Amino acid sequence: MTTESTFRIAFWVLLGGLLIMRGYFSFRVRQAGERLMPDRAAIEREGRGMFAGRVVAFLLIIALLVLYALSSPWIEALSIPLPGWLRWAGFALGLASLALWTWAQASLGKEWSPQLQLREKHRLVTTGPYTRIRHPLYTAMIGYGTSLALVTANWIFVVLAVVMIVGLFARVPKEEQMMIKEFGEEYKAYMQRTGRFLPR
Repeated sequence: MTTESTFRIAFWVLLGGLLIMRGYFSFRVRQAGERLMPDRAAIEREGRGMFAGRVVAFLLIIALLVLYALSSPWIEALSIPLPGWLRWAGFALGLASLALWTWAQASLGKEWSPQLQLREKHRLVTTGPYTRIRHPLYTAMIGYGTSLALVTANWIFVVLAVVMIVGLFARVPKEEQMMIKEFGEEYKAYMQRTGRFLPR
């Protein structure tokens, strides 16, 4: 088995882990009677352009994953000559990011939504990783996106990671405004004692 084949397996381990984890928590949310798709208010809150961009980005990612799986020659032409140790460090970062992502999802429970929307009788979650970080899910996503860029050693995944990180940084202020509107001083006090992406 070549080194590149080994890193491809590492990539699919990370991707498979993500799909299983997200599928499980999505099922739990649906089982609790909550919706996953956005309502009109969520789309307006995020902005129609940003929401449309997320849908297009999702479809583009699916297409790129298929091309990567098929070892498309033009995907391989965009390879970056990264040292093996750095790619393995990326794999370790991916596993750690998946662990944080899972912990954050478990802490949120039915309060989790992939959209900028709150649940009926929504409660402010301040347990688990939310004790010290306001957006551990986004921290995990940033780490995960970076890990895929390192493991694949491919410019396509570097660009995808950068686009995802920029999108998250644009989304966070809107999410925090939504939370302030809902929880008022309670959320402002929570902001004072926590860091946005890392512990304060």
